[in-house]
Amino acid sequence: MHDDRHLVEARLKRVLDERIRPAVYPHAVPLDVAVWNAPGEPVPVAEGLAAPTVPAAVGDRWGAPWSTCWFRVSGTVPAEWAGCTVEALLDLGFDENMPGFQCEGLVYRPDGTPVKGLNPRNQWVRVGAPAAGGEEVLLHIEAASNPVILDFHPFLPTPLGDRETAGSEPQYTLARMDLAVFDENVWHLVQDLEVLGELMQELPVESARRWDVLRAIGKALDTVDLQDVNGTAAAAREQLGAVLAAPAEASAHRVSAVGHAHIDSAWLWPLRETVRKVARTTSNMTALLEDEPDFVFAMSQAQQFAWIKEHRPEVYARVKEAVAAGRFVPSGGMWVESDTNMPGSEAMARQFVHGKRFFLDEFGIENDEAWLPDTFGFAAGLPQIIKAAGSKWLLTQKISWSQTNKFPHHTFQWEGIDGTRIFTHFPPVDTYNCSMKGSEIAHAANNFKDKGAARHSLAPTGWGDGGGGTTREMIAKAARMRDLEGSATVTWETPADFFTKAEAEYPNAPVWVGELYLELHRATLTSQAKTKQGNRRSEHLLREAELWASTAAVRAAAPYPYEQLDRVWKTVLLHQFHDILPGSSIAWVHREAEKTYAAVADELNRLIGDAQRALAGDGGSGTTVAFNAAPHARGGVPAGAAAIVSGEDAAAGDASRLGTREGGGYVLDNGLLRVEIDGSGLVVSVYDTGAERESVAPGLAANLLQIHPDFPNMWDAWDVDEFYRNTVTDLTGIDELTPLEHDGAAAVRLVRSFGDSQVTQVLTLAPGAKRLDIDTEVDWHETEKFLKVAFPLDVHAERYASETQFGHFYRATHTNTSWEAAKFEACNHRFVHLEEPGWGVALLNDSTYGHDVTRTVRGTDAGTTTTVRVSLLRAPRFPDPETDQGVHRFRHALAPGAGIGDAVREGFRVNLPERRVAGDREVAPLVSVDNDAVVISAVKLADDASGDVVVRLYESTGGRARVRLGLGFDASGVALTDLLERPLEGASVPALQENRVQLSLRPFELVTLRLTRG
Repeated sequence: MHDDRHLVEARLKRVLDERIRPAVYPHAVPLDVAVWNAPGEPVPVAEGLAAPTVPAAVGDRWGAPWSTCWFRVSGTVPAEWAGCTVEALLDLGFDENMPGFQCEGLVYRPDGTPVKGLNPRNQWVRVGAPAAGGEEVLLHIEAASNPVILDFHPFLPTPLGDRETAGSEPQYTLARMDLAVFDENVWHLVQDLEVLGELMQELPVESARRWDVLRAIGKALDTVDLQDVNGTAAAAREQLGAVLAAPAEASAHRVSAVGHAHIDSAWLWPLRETVRKVARTTSNMTALLEDEPDFVFAMSQAQQFAWIKEHRPEVYARVKEAVAAGRFVPSGGMWVESDTNMPGSEAMARQFVHGKRFFLDEFGIENDEAWLPDTFGFAAGLPQIIKAAGSKWLLTQKISWSQTNKFPHHTFQWEGIDGTRIFTHFPPVDTYNCSMKGSEIAHAANNFKDKGAARHSLAPTGWGDGGGGTTREMIAKAARMRDLEGSATVTWETPADFFTKAEAEYPNAPVWVGELYLELHRATLTSQAKTKQGNRRSEHLLREAELWASTAAVRAAAPYPYEQLDRVWKTVLLHQFHDILPGSSIAWVHREAEKTYAAVADELNRLIGDAQRALAGDGGSGTTVAFNAAPHARGGVPAGAAAIVSGEDAAAGDASRLGTREGGGYVLDNGLLRVEIDGSGLVVSVYDTGAERESVAPGLAANLLQIHPDFPNMWDAWDVDEFYRNTVTDLTGIDELTPLEHDGAAAVRLVRSFGDSQVTQVLTLAPGAKRLDIDTEVDWHETEKFLKVAFPLDVHAERYASETQFGHFYRATHTNTSWEAAKFEACNHRFVHLEEPGWGVALLNDSTYGHDVTRTVRGTDAGTTTTVRVSLLRAPRFPDPETDQGVHRFRHALAPGAGIGDAVREGFRVNLPERRVAGDREVAPLVSVDNDAVVISAVKLADDASGDVVVRLYESTGGRARVRLGLGFDASGVALTDLLERPLEGASVPALQENRVQLSLRPFELVTLRLTRG
């Protein structure tokens, strides 16, 4: 037989595009259009519906950036359409190739009832099925003129990312406003031909099935009368019946389709617009659930449910009804789909606490899965947090974006730092916006790494980010692939249904130990420094507020601020969303975030101050009380306690000494460390006097500022590509080098200028401190540059420790494999630590996350130099062209001779400074531990307002620990609980004896205790 395959394939494409798809709507009449341009920010629905309008027409330009226009469309169904299915086609000027990144609309009835969203792939509104001739149609559209930020030529700097700079030029042109007859037969023919045509393209040319499909398509096209598509569509469909009815092979891959609409809680739009995106999408999905009995839709992020509850109660009522029916599934159990690298221990725990509690309170539902398809890698501490929250599964997708190494599994057990394992799946479909194309389903089956041992995978299906979610076309395609020869089978299922089947079939899934590092988007650890500082400082302020408020409630009967703390936690958790905290959102988002963090700090400082004044007593005696919120004793003040101090106590221990250095510069010496700073302001020696050990590698200098060009190939705010290292400039020029002394601490102030920027640093050696404190102020006005500060250390280390949630994680300092080489920029929390047996060095920070560690062997003495570099600032121009411009302040410290326990302690010290208030009462700790390896991460009152005290603690050094928890209040009972403060089933209850609880912890084990007050 002659090969006419290409001829039939080309014929199918043209006939579909030019004849069959246009025939879905064979008859149309225009609607009358009027518009009201809302001034300023979005208005309530009632105001939009009642506003005065002016005439408008197709072809009119509309919508300044970020504005809202209310369109009123009206018309009459022609009498001859009686009995037909009639739809309104409402095209606001969409580009169908960009669902989710442009204008959107929400359609209302005149009474304010939401109907459905309008999106590039979802422009129809059903007005009659069957329609009555002469029926009047009146609809209102709340149309959002969200500008296109990520355009055809992506990553170009644009002022459109902030309303303050976006201008007023109309962004869109009304394209179509019609009533039209919907021909369901033709629509089904389109779905038949698309499914078979896409399947055909994925089958081997030698496959008999491919040729069977080809011949059936040819016969169907022969049957279609191109001058009467509507009259011949049914006959054409009959030609396809046999090939559509052929069942799938018994060994076919099984795809669990989950209706989905991944909505970034902020990204290329501000938070307020996400509220409307969620309302549009959920309106679409609740309507679709009513029409499609097999369809199941899942939505994560409790914050998004809370938004529609607050701002669109009429939409929320429909969501609650669909949730109760089991068809609209709250998934994930987190407040938002957060970044997981940078949030601290308690913040990561509270993501699950607040998310799961919202779903329990609102719907009576508890999720077993964590749902994080788009998060930029996963910290090694996350598995035990998921388990401690009462969940057991994790879904992600983003690992498929890694540039260097292909992850070896799609379904596996992920083991965290404490040994906890979580059953994990990342879909081989390689998208969280599956549209049910044949190529996507075939890719899922072919790509699946666990063939032979497992056969189930999940496909999150629907347009995200305001694209409107799942469409009726996707559902129609899935129905045809439910049992179709040559295809994987497709079934709509909930995430829980999928995970139950996947786990049952794969009891011995392979294990991946340690972090799930994304080999991409590494610069998100540095971009938008003020957002990152706001997060870090908010986390520590929340720790303080809970600790002192709890202590004041128990000791002084002060009211505990339950509602305030709940609200502030949710605000901080929201801003940990994976495009806010990583610094990858538009200027508007980060400008608002900076203001929000300032307000959070003000509120929490007031709460802390109120609690401390209630505890400290009368300040009239002239005495001062020092409060220590850190988990370790400091300056004679126990952890979580306060002590009266005198003026002489301000500089405890012998004063450090400041001297001049031979050859220029200065020497700082406090008997523990001797620090030499040369005439250029570089730290050329940090000598550990007790260990008789030099920290800085010979011939090199620490605290060396370095600047690199920074223009990645793509994703400017997200990425730093390895070639940035090829060019580096050491910033050694000095404007000023000045000695300082304050409260017995020796210090040196230095100023450097470079480009259009300036750095001011103060290097301080405090009395009795075995660390060099470095305070840095950068007035930053560079573009597409990367600023780092380097510490070349005389340490031979093949690995180093980075703090992560509830512990630390080791990474290699070498690049033996491509997996190690790919980690050229990584995340830490409060410290990085490296050591030789018996001696180590910690580098501490108060608000930075990104860093790199490299090693070289010196030619002079064959010794090893291990260089730790802290990432300070970047200056990408997309999506925020003014990223990080302005003044920034950082605090770092170098601690020679530090063990891992010292690194933990000093990391808290840098982030939790002592507070002093006027008072005359000492405050004993509410709870205490007798083992410094055990860190108390939270002290609070129980969320249910029972008055119970909740204590969370963990082993911090990676070893086993026995610890006695001492209680500074009468307790009548103790329970081991999960993160939601519920007793753990089957857990042995630790004994409570004489207000002490004895515990034995595994390495990095996390424990939550609930203590009933007597």
